Amino acid sequence: MSLGCRHRLTPQPYFAFALNNQSTALAAVNLADFRVVASLPVPPDPQRVVVRPGHRQLYVVSPTGKISVIGFPNPRVVASIQVGASAASLAFSPDGRWAYALDVAAHELVFLDCDTAQVAGRQRLRNAISDLAVSPDGKTLVLASADGKNLTFVDPATRVPLGAVQLEGSPGPMVILPDSSQVFVADAQTAGISAVEVATRRLLSRIELGVHATRLLLKPDGGEIFVLDSQATNLAVVDTYHANVEQTLPSGREPATGVFRQDSSILYLANAGDGTITAMDVQTRQTLASTRVGVEPCALALTPDERFLAVADRATSSLAILRADPASLSQARSLLITTVGVGSKPIDVVIPNWLEK
Repeated sequence: MSLGCRHRLTPQPYFAFALNNQSTALAAVNLADFRVVASLPVPPDPQRVVVRPGHRQLYVVSPTGKISVIGFPNPRVVASIQVGASAASLAFSPDGRWAYALDVAAHELVFLDCDTAQVAGRQRLRNAISDLAVSPDGKTLVLASADGKNLTFVDPATRVPLGAVQLEGSPGPMVILPDSSQVFVADAQTAGISAVEVATRRLLSRIELGVHATRLLLKPDGGEIFVLDSQATNLAVVDTYHANVEQTLPSGREPATGVFRQDSSILYLANAGDGTITAMDVQTRQTLASTRVGVEPCALALTPDERFLAVADRATSSLAILRADPASLSQARSLLITTVGVGSKPIDVVIPNWLEK
């Protein structure tokens, strides 16, 4: 493939930002020519990189208690926020004005003013907190407590707890429906998932699964949850409207994560156990394509135009770029365009769309 042809194939002007856990750096990859144009230092043992909604900023979270704020499209460190003794589970208000994080060591919910890049308040909770989610309408924070086996609901405007609901087991991953009506939370110890009404903090149902949920993938329309088990070779599909398991499907070995197209037509899965990326037709549940990309793919990001998929492989310290458009999936050839070395042990990747603002 000539360089000129490759320029026509690739998206512009998107950058992929790969977070490297061992080299403690955020690599910026220009997807127009597949070059690493910057490698920015971040706090030790970084775990997540999150795009601030409506702003040209990325937040990198470290369990050391620090959050680095990165500006783009000219990649640079613009601020550093000390959350506390620890930092985890960063989430933003829908407009990006506020951010919320957990200081797990102090049992505290931390409120961040994103415009000033400072801590604006803290709320100490009775039990240790293991996870955090924000309702899509921005009106409710949902906090999971592993030792208390409950969910606590907090009003972000007043920073006051609204109530709690007791669960049968320790809460694992959770998702909130697009209309903010229900939160679905997996049991970290058994093959089950619970549905809780957000407004009333009432347990609605418990669904028995055929897998132990390590990741919940919510369709953009909110109608179904695809439940991954990172130690298995199958996944379960939960109907959120009727609170039941529709079916159990084969997947690749040890599925780690996935991402949907915005129209919910295709689900891309990263299978850490066999080094493949599979594309599934969501309606028919058929595999459209499967491509080997490395050894241990663990994170995915679609370009905003949804033509290309970036895959972080922590075992090979690389970022793979794949064709993702439906036309390419129907062709009998590899979807892989190229791979780029980005640093040691990349564990997360995002591709922001700065053209929106």
